[in-house]
Amino acid sequence: MFDKRTWIRLPRNVVVGHGVLGETIDAVEELHLAGRPLVVSSPTPHDVAGERVVEQFADQGYDPAEIVIDEASFGAVEKVIEYAESVDAGFLLGVGGGKAIDITKMAADDLGLGFVSVPTAASHDGIVSGRGSVPEGDTRHSVAAEPPLAVVADTTVLAEAPWRLTTAGCADIISNYTAVRDWELAQRLQNVEYSEYAGALARMTAEMLVESAGSVKRGLEESAWIVVKALVSSGVAMSIADSSRPASGAEHLFSHQLDRLVPDAALHGHQVGVGSIITAYLQDGEKGMWRNIRDALAQIGAPTTAEELGIDDETVVEALTTAHEIRDRYTILGNGMSEEAAIEAATVTGVI
Repeated sequence: MFDKRTWIRLPRNVVVGHGVLGETIDAVEELHLAGRPLVVSSPTPHDVAGERVVEQFADQGYDPAEIVIDEASFGAVEKVIEYAESVDAGFLLGVGGGKAIDITKMAADDLGLGFVSVPTAASHDGIVSGRGSVPEGDTRHSVAAEPPLAVVADTTVLAEAPWRLTTAGCADIISNYTAVRDWELAQRLQNVEYSEYAGALARMTAEMLVESAGSVKRGLEESAWIVVKALVSSGVAMSIADSSRPASGAEHLFSHQLDRLVPDAALHGHQVGVGSIITAYLQDGEKGMWRNIRDALAQIGAPTTAEELGIDDETVVEALTTAHEIRDRYTILGNGMSEEAAIEAATVTGVI
């Protein structure tokens, strides 16, 4: 008898559009969240949007608390947890880019409290996913957490974010192409559980970005709408799969290894974008998908080479030959690449 049970945790409200930051309270009240709100942000997002969110709640008599964190770390998560307990927070709002939202998500998960995501930059799909990413030493940990109950994405705010953050978000989504291919490969060769629904949704978001690359331009609110819609869909795909698999394959292992070798050299999304070019070549050879990925990245202004990442060729080759050691996740990298194969793949694709 078929008795498989799956819990799919998705945001109940997703509000995207012009000026919707002013509707944050409406989105929260529809969730029937009770108690004192705690707004968590980092310095720039606090100035851009966090203060306005706090003022909204204060004007409605909520007596909001706020905390500004300076770095993404497990120490920052503990700091937010301790502060939330000290002010008797009823629910948390993460206002910012990846740093503030990941920290808030993980703290809320530990506290067992509801969490609302208010992104100020469309830099990665963590704005809606059930995973948080935090650096520790020379590595980065991906930690399971509850996805947000609501997402409030104001496209006027997102359009004003530094353009490199938006291109990083685009590159992160485009890399879903290779992530899904790796997931399918793992299902065939290692009997890894695969979700057709989640895989199709993740692939669709990548296709949407590639097809819309010519419309994604600096300062255009429409561009912010396109990117955040794709990021939301990608995050939902991960929630459906209850795994990061729909959006994380060999290209992410490559990026994580770069984080170890040259911490903070480039943005995560930019690294996985370049990694996706090489991964697509390994998956398809000369069939052309890697060229489509490279051309889409170039069209939106994201890096396509090691030089554009600010990383030397030798480090890229080292990352490719050792990326399979990052985690127990089967990808096209298998048990590892030889240095000669890594040099060839990176050279043919123009990455080095």
